[in-house]
Amino acid sequence: MRHTIAREVAAEGITLHSGTQVRMMLAPARAGTGVLFRRTDLDGAEVQARYDAVAETNLGTMLAAGRAKVGVVEHLMAAVAGAEIDDLLVILDGPEPPILDGDALSYLELLDKAGLKEQPAPRGAIKVLKRVEVAHKDGRAALAPADAAAYEMEIEFHSAAVGKQRYSFSFSPQGFRREIAPARTFGFLTELEMLKEMDRGHGASLENTLAIDGDKLINPALMRFPDEFVRHKILDAIGDMALAGAPLIARFEGLRSGHALNNALLRTLFADDANYRRTP
Repeated sequence: MRHTIAREVAAEGITLHSGTQVRMMLAPARAGTGVLFRRTDLDGAEVQARYDAVAETNLGTMLAAGRAKVGVVEHLMAAVAGAEIDDLLVILDGPEPPILDGDALSYLELLDKAGLKEQPAPRGAIKVLKRVEVAHKDGRAALAPADAAAYEMEIEFHSAAVGKQRYSFSFSPQGFRREIAPARTFGFLTELEMLKEMDRGHGASLENTLAIDGDKLINPALMRFPDEFVRHKILDAIGDMALAGAPLIARFEGLRSGHALNNALLRTLFADDANYRRTP
């Protein structure tokens, strides 16, 4: 059956890019609503959490519909997918959810406080029937037929702090909580000035972001895994794939994949009805 949360919960904090203080409330939603974002600072303008509402993928996944724009939704969406929640209302008084700890675990713990509530409707899924792949430059992403959801990611950066990392993950709520959700976002200090010029990254700090300077990690005490970087890339992919509108029964394969390729992959999947089947 579908699930929403049992009660409202709220959190406040700094947003990653705008650097503003935002209050976020998570509220139960009717069966069939999906995940809906509402901007109270824009007279209640709303945008659905769907792949076809993605308007920007530079340094995060942004949703947009009319006046409503919500950036950096991937960490929250990953937590929603990890908790197997289908219907949720996300109420914000600013342009992004608060970054909190730069992971999905902080959102997952918030959802734990809200509890789960079963909905009077069956939970559907999207089963991938044919391999779908997209590529750009040295990046690639694919969805392949599988009996259950799984993720595989390989990354490589010209920094000894990251290097080449690969990780495979067979999805389960317990495994997500243990292996993926705690992985924090990361960034390079050399990009910080560029981000500021783009009016981005104002909320990034050494408390919520793994900061890399050349071949050195500036805040190693913040690390939770030796291969945290690739785990976070899987976290991002789970959040981006959650924009399919229903759980995907498929194997995700990423090679240096980011938000743009992840969204292009979903658009390619849904461009041909022969690629998938909705269940039940």
